[in-house]
Amino acid sequence: MKLLFDQNISFRITKKLSEHFSDCKYVSDCDLQNTDDIDIWEYAKSNAYAIVTFDSDFYDMSLINGHPPKIIWIRTGNLTTIEIA
Repeated sequence: MKLLFDQNISFRITKKLSEHFSDCKYVSDCDLQNTDDIDIWEYAKSNAYAIVTFDSDFYDMSLINGHPPKIIWIRTGNLTTIEIA
């Protein structure tokens, strides 16, 4: 599974998960930092990534636009990078 981590998650997560998910990226790896959510959505869709986020906006977009991309919405509040991994 290809994972694209939103900027509200630490960039360090990609190193922690690379053993299990060899193709995971952080938004800045794709020059998508500080861009609109729709740009991240379109990148994930065209490159077959699932978006991992704390942000409900991506979930809302999936209700309107359907899938792909798939959304992994972390709803547990503040967690450390290790806890997320």
